[in-house]
Amino acid sequence: MYDGGKVIAGIIIGLILLTFPIWYTHGMAPKRPEVKLPEKEKKCVEEGAYMKRKHMQLLDLWRDSVVRVGDRSYVSFNGKRYNMSLQNTCMSANCHAKKTEFCDRCHNYTGVVPYCWDCHIPPKEEPKEKAEEIH
Repeated sequence: MYDGGKVIAGIIIGLILLTFPIWYTHGMAPKRPEVKLPEKEKKCVEEGAYMKRKHMQLLDLWRDSVVRVGDRSYVSFNGKRYNMSLQNTCMSANCHAKKTEFCDRCHNYTGVVPYCWDCHIPPKEEPKEKAEEIH
């Protein structure tokens, strides 16, 4: 075994090359966007952790209930009753009215392209200058 030094050097170089993407990009990933409830609302339809993980399943349940069954009423875990409507409940003026600040930030971060807007009309957003003039 006269080539032991070459084998060990090859293993070390191989490990460096294999792990290079991990340690090179360490700390360079964009920070996860913060998701906050709007100031006007105290609670979401469900708890925040549930909504972060399962909001798409909830919206699918709503879609199936409204379109296929005709039921437009949803009762959350805390017993409060909500109208099953993406635009009138979730995207209303009191909640997540700004699609670019709420939906797009997280979806862009995760690389997800939702198909919600194939059927639904995104909420109109006021330009920042006009919004500041109103307040």
